[in-house]
Amino acid sequence: MATNMRLWAAASFLGVVAGMAIAQIKIPTTAPAKHDVRPGPGVKAGLLSDYFSGIARTPGDTAVYIMEGAEPGGTVLVVGGTHANEIAGSMAAMVLVENARVERGRLIVIPYANNSAITYQDPARSGGPRSFTVKMAGGERTFLIGARLTRPEHQGEPDPPGAKAASQDAAMEISPRDLDRQYPGKADGNLTQRIAYAVISLLKKENVDLAFDLHEAPPGSRMAMMVVANPKNVELGAEAVLALEAEGLAMKLEESSSTFRGLSHREWGDATRAKAFLFETPNPASRKESPGDPVSDGVWPLAKRVGIHLKALRAILGAYNETVEEKGRLKIGNLPGLEELMKAGLGAYLR
Repeated sequence: MATNMRLWAAASFLGVVAGMAIAQIKIPTTAPAKHDVRPGPGVKAGLLSDYFSGIARTPGDTAVYIMEGAEPGGTVLVVGGTHANEIAGSMAAMVLVENARVERGRLIVIPYANNSAITYQDPARSGGPRSFTVKMAGGERTFLIGARLTRPEHQGEPDPPGAKAASQDAAMEISPRDLDRQYPGKADGNLTQRIAYAVISLLKKENVDLAFDLHEAPPGSRMAMMVVANPKNVELGAEAVLALEAEGLAMKLEESSSTFRGLSHREWGDATRAKAFLFETPNPASRKESPGDPVSDGVWPLAKRVGIHLKALRAILGAYNETVEEKGRLKIGNLPGLEELMKAGLGAYLR
């Protein structure tokens, strides 16, 4: 009896401690940032909180767009804005939402995965532009440039002692506010962990077959022009990289680390049925020394980087379709090619 009482007391104490820990995480209930997204015909708009209510009415909620073809097939997820200062990923996602015509299967797009991070600027790049403008035939559209990390006051708890914020010269540094370090997430965690948990919930609920996380890296870095693949689909990535090389676009291929955890391509692929990939294009604005223009750089303009993301996406879709029966294939049309984007400009493919 005494032993049982001691066990009950210990369990009660741990429950109180756990309850206190959860109670300390108070996520602000403010409206999430909204963006100038102009979906094409037939696009259905929802919210990430539709998949996990733990981010509803918080700065971490964000728009999810779904396009469905007339013929059944596979399902693909494309995520931009994991790091809100890596603008080519968000703009590639935007081009998909505003242009893509899905003929077979389903396309799900999240242009701003960490919607909290879009609301402020990293101290490491203070003084840089907070927005950029894309010229179109009928005028201009302006988009925000955010931070790599979740806004501190949105997190619900302070960074733990010793935690370091990711910086321009330490791309692999771990931060509790870096969404691409927090997968598979926690339902009762801080805001970044909850966003990660919501994305995993979407992958599971929608039975996603292929998943892409679109990023950028400093030009000349090891990660620039890279495809990173979960171990279960690294051969698929190799086929796509070879196809890209044959078309004149050189991209490197790397397999997800087995020891460095929390990254999207690793945890999405391990926790769900999805074949998960990450793309990295070179962002001139992320140079530590002499940051370049994020839109009109002479070597890596935004239109070119968006085109590379879309070209790599097409290559993997093509390789994937060769491995599955027709009923599981994906067919997405009306997307600009890299050369078209370079010639006509990004604004030609925004509504």
